[in-house]
Amino acid sequence: MGALMFSIIYITAGNSEEARRIGKKLIEERLAACVNIFPITSIYRWKDDIEESDEFGMIVKTKTEKVKEIEKRVKQLHSYEVPCVLSFDVGEGSAEYLKWIGESVTNPVQM
Repeated sequence: MGALMFSIIYITAGNSEEARRIGKKLIEERLAACVNIFPITSIYRWKDDIEESDEFGMIVKTKTEKVKEIEKRVKQLHSYEVPCVLSFDVGEGSAEYLKWIGESVTNPVQM
């Protein structure tokens, strides 16, 4: 894939519906190639209280150049005051899979 860089973005959502809605938008808008959604239990500090809640985690596979745009879009779509949006660079991976990510988040050729 040469100069293309890839990232994984970890996002949490308050429920399955919100996670699916955000995930679908990221795919529809060609910001991500794939979004995995799974149930999690989160324990965290929020406004000086320790909270525990059931949430849904999302793993978003994308090109690194899309990370800031995804962060902005998630903030627009998300119900949380401060949504979790963390990105991790992908050092290596299957060449075919990385190629597919690159093709999936590239806008189709306009004719």
